[in-house]
Amino acid sequence: MPPPRRLLGALAALLLAAVAVADSDDGGYSLPASLASFGLPVHHGAGSSASAAACANSVYVLAVSGRTLLEIKKSFRNADNALHDWSGDGAAPGYCSWRGVLCDDATFSVAVLNLSGLDLGGEISPAFGDLKSVVSIDLKSNELSGQIPDEIGDCSSLKVLNLSSNNLEGDIPFSISKLKHLESLILKNNQLVGVIPSTLSQLPNLKILDLAQNKLTGEIPRLIYWSEILQYLGLRSNLLEGNLSPDMCQLTGLWYFDVKNNSLMGTIPDTIGNCTSFQVLDLSYNQLTGEIPFNIGFLQVATLSLQRNKFSGPIPTVIGLMQALAVLDLSLNQLSGPIPSIFGNLTYTEKLYLQGNRLTGSIPPELGNMSALNYLDLNDNNLTGLIPPELGKLTGLFDLNLANNKLEGPIPDDISSCINIISFNAHGNKLNGTIPRSLHNLQKMTDLNLSSNYLSGAIPIELGRIKNLDTLDLSCNKIAGSIPSAVGSLEHLLRLNLSKNNLVGYIPAEFGNLRSIMEIDLSNNHLHGLIPQEVGMLQNLILLKLESNNITGDVSSLTKCFSLSVLNISYNNLAGVVPTDNNFSRFSPDSFLGNPGLCGYWRGSSCYSSSHAKRFSVSRDVIIGIASGGLVILLLILAAACWPRNRAVSRELSVSKQEIHAVLSSNVPPKLVILHMNMALHVYDDIMRMTENLSEKHIIGYGASSTVYKCVLKNCKPVAIKKLYSQYPQSVKEFETELETIGSIKHRNLVSLQAYSLSPAGNLLFYDYMESGSLWDVLHAGSSKKTKLDWEARLQIALGAAQGLAYLHHDCSPRIIHRDVKSKNILLDKDYVAHLADFGIAKSLCISKTHTSTYVMGTIGYIDPEYARTSRLNEKSDVYSYGIVLLELLTGKKPVDNECNLHHLILSKAADNTVMEMVDPDIADTCKDLDEVKRMFQLALLCSKRQPLDRPTMHDVVHVLNSVVCPEPAPKPAKPAQLPGSTQPSTGPSSYINEYVSLRGGSALSCANSSSASDAELFLKFGEAISQNTE
Repeated sequence: MPPPRRLLGALAALLLAAVAVADSDDGGYSLPASLASFGLPVHHGAGSSASAAACANSVYVLAVSGRTLLEIKKSFRNADNALHDWSGDGAAPGYCSWRGVLCDDATFSVAVLNLSGLDLGGEISPAFGDLKSVVSIDLKSNELSGQIPDEIGDCSSLKVLNLSSNNLEGDIPFSISKLKHLESLILKNNQLVGVIPSTLSQLPNLKILDLAQNKLTGEIPRLIYWSEILQYLGLRSNLLEGNLSPDMCQLTGLWYFDVKNNSLMGTIPDTIGNCTSFQVLDLSYNQLTGEIPFNIGFLQVATLSLQRNKFSGPIPTVIGLMQALAVLDLSLNQLSGPIPSIFGNLTYTEKLYLQGNRLTGSIPPELGNMSALNYLDLNDNNLTGLIPPELGKLTGLFDLNLANNKLEGPIPDDISSCINIISFNAHGNKLNGTIPRSLHNLQKMTDLNLSSNYLSGAIPIELGRIKNLDTLDLSCNKIAGSIPSAVGSLEHLLRLNLSKNNLVGYIPAEFGNLRSIMEIDLSNNHLHGLIPQEVGMLQNLILLKLESNNITGDVSSLTKCFSLSVLNISYNNLAGVVPTDNNFSRFSPDSFLGNPGLCGYWRGSSCYSSSHAKRFSVSRDVIIGIASGGLVILLLILAAACWPRNRAVSRELSVSKQEIHAVLSSNVPPKLVILHMNMALHVYDDIMRMTENLSEKHIIGYGASSTVYKCVLKNCKPVAIKKLYSQYPQSVKEFETELETIGSIKHRNLVSLQAYSLSPAGNLLFYDYMESGSLWDVLHAGSSKKTKLDWEARLQIALGAAQGLAYLHHDCSPRIIHRDVKSKNILLDKDYVAHLADFGIAKSLCISKTHTSTYVMGTIGYIDPEYARTSRLNEKSDVYSYGIVLLELLTGKKPVDNECNLHHLILSKAADNTVMEMVDPDIADTCKDLDEVKRMFQLALLCSKRQPLDRPTMHDVVHVLNSVVCPEPAPKPAKPAQLPGSTQPSTGPSSYINEYVSLRGGSALSCANSSSASDAELFLKFGEAISQNTE
């Protein structure tokens, strides 16, 4: 056991005294005999001075280490809770038990400092340079800003420095080159600028150098290429320029070389074949030109990615000899010539991406020998000939994309042997014949796109057996016959496009079983009959196109499709009145053209027939003439007033159609984009295997926009997968940009986006899995399943949710509005810590203080009345919704239940001084001080004031909540570890805090118990709140 702290203090004093008298005449000194009682060796005579100095230096380290850690803490924000045990005088060995600190057993000097993922803000303190013995510093995944201090180069023992995933700025300090023991330098995912210091080549032990995802400029220093020990070089997603150096193969120990997404130019050096140690070579997303050198085939890499450059010429056949290849990506270049048949030798290759080139010739049958292949993307080339039946031997294939080529002939039945296929896309070719009935064997398939070909015959009834299908596109063919009613059995179908064929008959009433369907396009056929009433019951339908058919009847059944945003029923034989209720007038008049029997708002017609006019007597013709003239004038005035608006609406809907069409026609392969290390080493097919292609038995919930699945990863950690019901209306690139932004947001009280996959096979978002479900589930589950939440747990949930929302509003750059704060979006982990979810629908704030939305978002019961009325939103809209969540926590009641509005009910109870009657019984049983409950009711009503400007900010809310949950003045030790985080009091609190202080008769930070205040006294100030909320 280490000596007690008191003894160490005494030892320090004695040793320092000894040092003070060390310069005696004989060059030595004598230590007091009392030191022997500490079990320390005592040296005499010559040389004992050095021993004493060493001991004294050890004591100095003990004293300095604790003080240094406290100094480091001062430079952090949000450290009081994350580092709550970093306190006291810093005496040894107490600091060795502090969070994230690991000490040397013998000297008690700090050896390892791991503060990763603690949401620490602020800057990196220069005091780090005083940690002379530290071997590893890990500050990754925080919110640190500022520059890397030069003093970091004084950590002379440092071997590992990881500052990744922060907001660090400035240059990489040259002082890092002084760290001669450094083996791993990881600075990725920051905002670092400037050039890569060439002095990094002076680090003799450096094995890992990861500077990816910064803003570094200039060329890659050639001296770095001469390191014999460097194993990992990650430089992706910077602004690097210049050419690839011929010296790159001097890195004889390197296995990972990644310069993806820079601005490198020139050609691949001819010496590339000498890089025999490389296992991963990623040169994608640059400006490299020329032909792919022949000797690249001498490499034994597992991954070769040359995607999206400007390579031209043929694909070197020697690549077919690279037996170790698992991933070969040559897509999006200008490669020409045939696909080498020797690729059939690549029996270990799992992914082959050749799309987006200028390849010609036929698809080699030898590709059927690539037995490990999971992904084969040959789309967007100039390939001709037949689809080889040999592809049917690829039984492990998940994705087959042959779109936008010039392939001919029938679809071979052998394709149905690819029983694991998820997506089959043959769009935009010259295929003929009929659709094989055997395709029903592909039971795992979710996406079938055979559009824009010359297919004929009828739609096979067997397609209705592919139960997992969510996209079926057979448009732009020569398909005849009727639509099989079996299509209605595809209960997971999201998109159905049968347009531009020769279909006849009725629209099947079985379409009413397509409960998930979002887009139906049956336009440009020869369908007749009525629009089935069942179609009007499809509550998720957003796009319905029936134009250019022979459909009859009226459109009344569609008025119940509240989610419908794109409608076109033009050029049919529909009749009757186009209704204006249920906001049906939102559709462009172009949606109803070519139906002579239809009349409605767009003509200004009253829909009265001419026979109705004849009922009036001739004697009243003059009166009718006068009235008609006045009516015409009135209509002209109204038309002039409405004309610009109608044009704007028409343009808006036109843009919406174009965006949806762009999404429908996209051919993005299902690639998994990793945003969090928890998902590392996973690919899309791994997820499909683990969830049995998103089988129903893995479903853990349904949302308004998605189905949620649970998936246990290779590391045995679960994630939640959201499969979106539809593509978002933005372009895929815009959506990817938004997801990258969301994925970069890390906070203890926010649900982290770990990965995503966007493809026609389904848009998947991967989030942290929360074991305890949502706050809604906990509060409103049935009595048998309901979890009892005590008062302390509710306070912690309220604080956690507020801190997450405050982070979005005040600490994100750009700031973010959630737009749908509700108890279903507050998820609870196993410890019931609150995590705010679903801020993916949020939009970044503009510089202006408000933003006008084109459609109302939110959930009934939580929506800010001002936002619902004006469609103008800001952070205060989220504050209102948060106030409703607080009321939900306090009462255990739903915001809207049996047409009873919880907010209005609480306002009336507050006016009658009977609000405490609404408290959830579980609170009354566990709360020691009901004044805290009353204060929370007040906070909830202040958050939900009628006028947005009268509401507090979320920083104010966190400030007040911290005052409620602060430790009671009792002998028991405080429990700061239970607090998710605190916010320093504002120097200028809002008027609402003043109202709170005056109401309590003291400081808002006072936690003294007071149970004498009556309801009338406590809610005295509610008069203003009530009047502003009930006007």
